[in-house]
Amino acid sequence: MNAKDRAYQWLNASNIDEESKSQIQTLLASPDDLAESFQIDLEFGTGGLRGLMGIGTNRMNKYTVGMATQGFSNYLKQQFDGKITVAIAYDSRNNSRLFAETCADVFSANGIKVFLFQELRPTPELSFAIRHLGCQGGVVLTASHNPKEYNGYKAYWSDGGQLVPPHDKNVISEVKKIKSIDEINFESNPDFIEPIGEAIDNAYLNMITSLSLSTEIRKSNCDLKIVFSSIHGTGITMVPVALEKIGFTDIHIVKDQETPDGNFPTVVYPNPEEKEAMSMALIEAEKIDADLVLATDPDADRVGIAVKNTKGEFQLLNGNQTGSLLVYYLLEKWNEKGLKGDEYIGKTIVTTELIRDIAISFKTNCYDTLTGFKWIAALIREKEGKEVFIGGGEESYGYMIGEQVRDKDAVASSVMIAEMAAWAKSQNLTVFELLIKIYRQYGFYYEELKSITKKGLKGVAEIKEMMDNFRKNPPSHLANSKVCQIIDYLEGHKIDLEGKKEVIRFPKSNVLQYLTEDGTKVSIRPSGTEPKIKFYFSVMSELDEEGYFKTEDKLKEKIHNLLNDLNL
Repeated sequence: MNAKDRAYQWLNASNIDEESKSQIQTLLASPDDLAESFQIDLEFGTGGLRGLMGIGTNRMNKYTVGMATQGFSNYLKQQFDGKITVAIAYDSRNNSRLFAETCADVFSANGIKVFLFQELRPTPELSFAIRHLGCQGGVVLTASHNPKEYNGYKAYWSDGGQLVPPHDKNVISEVKKIKSIDEINFESNPDFIEPIGEAIDNAYLNMITSLSLSTEIRKSNCDLKIVFSSIHGTGITMVPVALEKIGFTDIHIVKDQETPDGNFPTVVYPNPEEKEAMSMALIEAEKIDADLVLATDPDADRVGIAVKNTKGEFQLLNGNQTGSLLVYYLLEKWNEKGLKGDEYIGKTIVTTELIRDIAISFKTNCYDTLTGFKWIAALIREKEGKEVFIGGGEESYGYMIGEQVRDKDAVASSVMIAEMAAWAKSQNLTVFELLIKIYRQYGFYYEELKSITKKGLKGVAEIKEMMDNFRKNPPSHLANSKVCQIIDYLEGHKIDLEGKKEVIRFPKSNVLQYLTEDGTKVSIRPSGTEPKIKFYFSVMSELDEEGYFKTEDKLKEKIHNLLNDLNL
């Protein structure tokens, strides 16, 4: 059906409410807006269902949420016999509570028992709850760090990880079988909905406390000055109490950003990757001369940090730097206790190779996965009972400590980052000085991400054209270094200088990588959750005798040359 036919199908449905009818009538008078809202369906990407809020098949609303939940319900009933239970959580975004209640209505109407968080909670706590309560699935309503106009729906399986093949495609297949919103069962059964809260909070916090690796060092540095901002999200519910529970006593909360608010009034984007979103926390840090700044995104699965550099200025560390610091600390402490040889680190293919170098130095395996934490969760499931997951992460500010949560966890990561900072302080090092020590030992890895936004249906076509062009016309040199390997995760192979092809053991994904003789890595992929094409650049060199900032400038210049070579 075309957009107009789809719109009329909704307009004539018995399930549609009057407000939605009015919105559809308005869209019918604007062909372009109608096409954007009704031409296609929202699809699961690396982060599940995500899109602009509004009426239409290509928008987040109670009907698309209802269809996703009806399809998920149908699939759960196919896969599991007997009693089926799910957990549902939601963040601070506009309509998140409404969408969570919609999910609960549909699940319960289909005879599925629902554990519904009474109040907003971090995404990782939802993953924990699924495992703790023995659920067969779960849903969290969030659009992570996207702009305020967005919301999303992340679906989880019984292991607490997001859906991966075959389950993700099978759920979508079930959703596509639903030809009308009248096929959604919205008739809630209150007997099948149980509120949850404090008991799960306590279990989750106890689990995080159990991850500690430096009890004595943490106690002796409990006065570490920490600034925390939740950027109007769910982090405020768990991060401060987790830090206090583990013993940190000098925590300063950014008051103007502590109230959960889906309009995110003090920032342009609620994303701790952006300096603008961290600006209030940095002002507070300057005021109190903090040791560490922590800020979480709306659903508290990502955490950004800032520390004082050697110039005495607060500097934001990127996700690769923070991930490398965490892995170094984890492996140092595990090594003290005695590594047995069956432990491993997990990271995504676009994340820094510094993490692999650190792992190798500790004689510990480091495995790559596709982009998205659901693939790290799948890796843990694959190796469960055979190898032990220490921790890992991805460049986009997401980290996981241990196996008890199967999604990136900014609450546990904030605690472990603070513990790492206390450990560094016990050695008379700042966090920044510890990073320099790592660079001196392993090499200075420098990464940048360039995202190009291409909105709407036209943008989808433009991104496809760009990816096709990079596949058909790969560069022979990048920044004056010969391209020695091309890895195509969609085609499922890598090609060397001589043109020899080798099969790679990854699920197919629209990702392309160029590797050069001097260690440069360029990764290109369309975003699975935003209308963007992303370019990940990684370059490295020895840490220059002139120091960190001179070396960084040289590596930045190299990335500038890479951008020119790719006409970006």
